[in-house]
Amino acid sequence: MTNKANSTIKTDLAILGSGLTGLAAAIFATNRGIPTVLAGQSKGIGFASGLMDLLGVHPGETTWDDPFAGMERLRKEIPGHPYAKIGNTEISTAFQEVHDFLNGQGLAYHKEESLKNVNTITSLGSIKKSYMVPKGMWNGIVALEKKAPTLLIDFAGLKIYSAKQITSALKEQWPGLSAERIEFPGTERLEELHGEHLARSLDLSANRVKLAERIKPLIKDAEYIGFPAVLGMYRSEETIKELEELLGLPIFEIPTPPVSVPGVRLKETLTMGLEKRDTFKAMPLMITRITPLPGQGFRITLGKDDTEKTLEAKAIILATGRFLGKGLIAERTGIKESLLDLPVYQPGDRTTWHKQDLFDPQGHPVNRAGIETDPMFRPVNGSNAPIFENLFCAGSILAHSDWTRTKSGAGVAIASAFAAVNAFQQR
Repeated sequence: MTNKANSTIKTDLAILGSGLTGLAAAIFATNRGIPTVLAGQSKGIGFASGLMDLLGVHPGETTWDDPFAGMERLRKEIPGHPYAKIGNTEISTAFQEVHDFLNGQGLAYHKEESLKNVNTITSLGSIKKSYMVPKGMWNGIVALEKKAPTLLIDFAGLKIYSAKQITSALKEQWPGLSAERIEFPGTERLEELHGEHLARSLDLSANRVKLAERIKPLIKDAEYIGFPAVLGMYRSEETIKELEELLGLPIFEIPTPPVSVPGVRLKETLTMGLEKRDTFKAMPLMITRITPLPGQGFRITLGKDDTEKTLEAKAIILATGRFLGKGLIAERTGIKESLLDLPVYQPGDRTTWHKQDLFDPQGHPVNRAGIETDPMFRPVNGSNAPIFENLFCAGSILAHSDWTRTKSGAGVAIASAFAAVNAFQQR
């Protein structure tokens, strides 16, 4: 991949953006033997709770047990949506590829064989639809469905999570819930706890034993035990298994707000798994410039000053995200794409970007801003012709995808990454 004469790295495919979209695209590309460089930096926000939603809500507040049935309605009502360019078979295949990759790296994820959504508990005490969830959360889905007597544990000082709030919010739907707050072993003098620190602590068996000793007297008639999602960082499956043996009951995790431990597990597992592949290289530097080359290909400048690197690629998948990822920039005159100044679909007047109600069920027009593409996910100009034959877009930078409202963030990321890689391969 590297030209040593001028220190320019050359590759077939450059994926710009190292969030979930970029990492998923790298999985699909390397699975197909495509020499791939993943460039850019990620803040980790896109990995959120570690859950992978496909489509939970559309339109307004209508929820879907069958996400693919919901997509049929979405495609009719929003024909420019990314899902309108991808078939159901391709979407389910994409998720299965990611599922298999994660399970192969030791981070097990589960989904329904029927391809239906499952009901998951949130740290707010609400119930949301999700498509693929960490194995450590699966018993919570079962316990919720059975409305089984369940004890929820939280830890004094862990301010992002309250078992009492969850039981209060769900008491009518799930009367068998109870809550207990305990002190996490070794933190008795700390006023505030952080999830990552607790997770790393529970990677040690001795700390699991101490924790189980504090919980045992509280179990009573519980058939399941729920915890905030801090049960181990690198040994989560081992941690859950040992705690189940010590407590004699099935246990599960409940996701916490981002940046969460399951989100960190997901990001690190994807990154470390890809680094084992011969056709993959990571360049975690800021992308500063893209220059189209004569004929085909692009020169990409990364970093600055002493860290500046040059990357040349035959094609690019742009997965730089929206405003937080700086793929899109909001200015007083409108919204711009940051690297190539691509045309951005957006509300014509800044005063119409947001609805008056923050929680308007129809969402805010600004959330549908982004890059419009052809069926091969290539950005298009005003005549709907591709601007570059070998430039593709994927993920939240795409137009017409209000993924926060529709609960489809991972779905849009994974499905569009899959489609973009296949379009590159077939071009």
